[in-house]
Amino acid sequence: MKNRRVQRPHPTNNGVGRDRRARRTRSDSMKSPSEIRFLITAGPTREFIDPIRFISNRSSGKMGYALAEAARALSPHVVLVSGPTELARPKDVEFVPVTTTQEMADAVLARYDHCDVSIMAAAVCDFRPKTTATQKIKKTKLGGTLELEPTIDILAELGKRKKSQTLVGFAAETEDIEANALDKLQRKHLDLIIANDTRAFESDTNAVTLIGRNGKPERLPEMSKTKVAAVIIQRVLGLRR
Repeated sequence: MKNRRVQRPHPTNNGVGRDRRARRTRSDSMKSPSEIRFLITAGPTREFIDPIRFISNRSSGKMGYALAEAARALSPHVVLVSGPTELARPKDVEFVPVTTTQEMADAVLARYDHCDVSIMAAAVCDFRPKTTATQKIKKTKLGGTLELEPTIDILAELGKRKKSQTLVGFAAETEDIEANALDKLQRKHLDLIIANDTRAFESDTNAVTLIGRNGKPERLPEMSKTKVAAVIIQRVLGLRR
């Protein structure tokens, strides 16, 4: 008889890798709430024109801080990456202060692989000046045009890198709130998005709509941001069961 060559399956062509990933995903989803590692962002970012002037927005950080506190009530593993705010730091969380969008991106991306739930509540600047002056720009020297360029899209980058994490985003809109939020959820590969009107930025209350991957909106009545945060965390836990 002629020797028959036995062709062994290439390790990348069999189901072992997939099985390992599936086991890891199942293991992550079976964690108790106290074992879940949360990564949360809050507040605005600032993009500097010169050393004393910057582009920013009206975000107070209240929603993100409320989420950090709600997560901390369940788990000791909470990281809060925050832009500049006037709020007191939440107790017993790892607090990472940042200023610019790039600084927030660097802090989040460095920690993303080690988290189970990522909730991006920060209102980051979408644009920044193309150049930042090293000295204060005199009024007489300003040409009248400020050239801008896009900042890094942190949420989209997380969506590309997502493995077993639960990824949650926010959509602060002035019009077509739910339609814009659903589009954002789908484009950025989110598991859940929270849509709200920009008028809630500085308020202690919020009326939000939660939209999951099935596209069905869950509209919450206006309530304190503390209560909104508690609902969001419970919905996130439901997604992981």
